[in-house]
Amino acid sequence: MEEKNVQVEEGALKVTKLTLYEAAAIIVGANIGSGILGLAYSSRKAGWPILVLWLIVAGVFTTFSMLYVAETALRTKKPLQLPGLAQKYVGKLGSVLIFISVCANSIGCMVAYTTGSGNILCTLLGLPNWAGSLLFTVPCVLVVWLGLKATGLWEKFMSTGMVVLLAVIVLASFLSGKADVSRAIYSDWTYAVPLLSSAIFCYIAQYAVPELARGMRHIPKKLPVAIVAGMFVTGILLAVVPLAVLSLTGADDVTEVATLAWGQALGTWALYTANIFALCAMMTSYWAVGGSMLTNIVDMFKLKNEHDTKTRLIAIICTVLPPFILAYGGFVSFVDAIGWAGTFGGVIMSIIPVLMVNKARKEGDIEPEWKCGWYANPLIQGIIIVVFSLAAIYFICSMAGILPAGW
Repeated sequence: MEEKNVQVEEGALKVTKLTLYEAAAIIVGANIGSGILGLAYSSRKAGWPILVLWLIVAGVFTTFSMLYVAETALRTKKPLQLPGLAQKYVGKLGSVLIFISVCANSIGCMVAYTTGSGNILCTLLGLPNWAGSLLFTVPCVLVVWLGLKATGLWEKFMSTGMVVLLAVIVLASFLSGKADVSRAIYSDWTYAVPLLSSAIFCYIAQYAVPELARGMRHIPKKLPVAIVAGMFVTGILLAVVPLAVLSLTGADDVTEVATLAWGQALGTWALYTANIFALCAMMTSYWAVGGSMLTNIVDMFKLKNEHDTKTRLIAIICTVLPPFILAYGGFVSFVDAIGWAGTFGGVIMSIIPVLMVNKARKEGDIEPEWKCGWYANPLIQGIIIVVFSLAAIYFICSMAGILPAGW
């Protein structure tokens, strides 16, 4: 694989090399987290076929949006996170909006990881929920503290193991004799639209793209390959898990954290296997979200070098404390956290990357070796903005009781 010596203006964020495998694993790890655990429950009223439709729509459009961010990052000499890229190409308002979006998505994720891991470890080990969450969080924070390269390495190993665990439990589900696919193959369009917010949430990984661009400056043509590969694997996993869970449990018995009901339907060994997968899924996503949140804070507030101890400590505290307060203060549920984060994060992440890539093509620092193709034309960009915005409007109306909620 040919490596390029690209002139990069290093600032607070340093260039760290990632391999194609590590980069794709970060995408999978970022996406396969709390969202996949809540999809069966979120789709229990609408049905699996409608979920698959939205997974395809959200997956394709989100991939396009991620590729817009990738081109924007490659056109910029200095490694920047989304707020820095937005400020450079859209202005201060765009920077603030996208930082708020990153924070909303990250905190929504962390609330879901906090409550989900607490529920799982309570079931497996008999710990109080808060103690289970703490036991989960400590090793997660350690990897985030070590930085991008450590995250890439651990994502590679954990994501591979996670796929193996998932393959075992899915095969066991369909070979058990207890699964009935008809329990999942039904459609109720009354509950279809709000499910799109959950699908969008499962794919929102634009915040990870500047990190990947920073790590793949030496092989820029492989950046879109890593993004597409990671998103494709994500889509397959997101579709398979709810199918297996709903086929086993049916819509009436599925739980908010799906692996609890999934494991119970197959027996003790499956309970442990499914929930170890769930913990791995949330852990890999935590690393990607936490690492991105840390560097976004550094970028947004123009802090010292990202490896400065005080800087990392402040960023990690900002990542860890709010989810505990929200989760154990009883302010938001597991699935609601996913829906709200998907709604607001999805709208901002659909609009700002469009503006960024269009401006970067006119005012970027570098002419990159790779750039977006037909999917960056104005018609596709407009469709992305309209679809994600309508999904957000519906979700807000459903939460207000004006329109039917998805769950």
